[in-house]
Amino acid sequence: MVVSSYQWAETLHGISIPAPRRPMEINALATIPYVLYEQIRQMIIDGTLAPGQPLREQELERRFGTSRSSIREALRLLELNGLATHAQRRGFRVVLYTEREIRQLYLLRAELEAYAIMELAEQQDLAPLLKRERHLQDRLARCDPDRAVIDYLKLVRNSFVEIVAFVCNKPLSDAVNRLNERCEPLRYNLLRRGYSDVRASASYVDRVIDALHRRDFAVAAALRRECAHWILPMVLRAYAEAVYPPAGDLPA
Repeated sequence: MVVSSYQWAETLHGISIPAPRRPMEINALATIPYVLYEQIRQMIIDGTLAPGQPLREQELERRFGTSRSSIREALRLLELNGLATHAQRRGFRVVLYTEREIRQLYLLRAELEAYAIMELAEQQDLAPLLKRERHLQDRLARCDPDRAVIDYLKLVRNSFVEIVAFVCNKPLSDAVNRLNERCEPLRYNLLRRGYSDVRASASYVDRVIDALHRRDFAVAAALRRECAHWILPMVLRAYAEAVYPPAGDLPA
């Protein structure tokens, strides 16, 4: 697996698009920092580590029973992938988004995926893509988000990842993948707090795929943008509850 370091490049909708600088090669099976990265990443995504929470190296060292250097490298990987921040003399923290940043993330991702949909017009044969999409739709219909939240999130996300991959535009794919990673804690938090309408989310995916079957790319792209605008208020409300929990949810 390759985890890239980034330099900030072009800007769209107020958020910077990362441009690859020099990839950091990581052997997922052989490096302790990568294993730690995956474990801490999952804790950030599922809310075990809350937005803005300090990621203290000493505490993580005790928790995982490993070296400080391995913990530090894992935290750097989280920072590179947008899930943690670092400040001089304050150390690492779980990323804490502003409302503006969340809007930028969701609308930019939708815009890039809509662009990928429009690029499909150059493809004469969409059968391989549509076959994969129908398979994902079938799995999505059978998935219970109450019991398998991660699986459900992956299926919805992969429905659009497949479209982006099909147009064979690596800069576009890299940008969407990074945005997806930064959105994962937001998406999980949305479902965990019960704000997302599961049937409506699946319906948007179905309608996009139906439009692709008709080669009506403008409608499919518009639906992708519409979906982002529909779900964004729920994402913001759920995240506000995670950052500023109601008084009744606070510990005594």
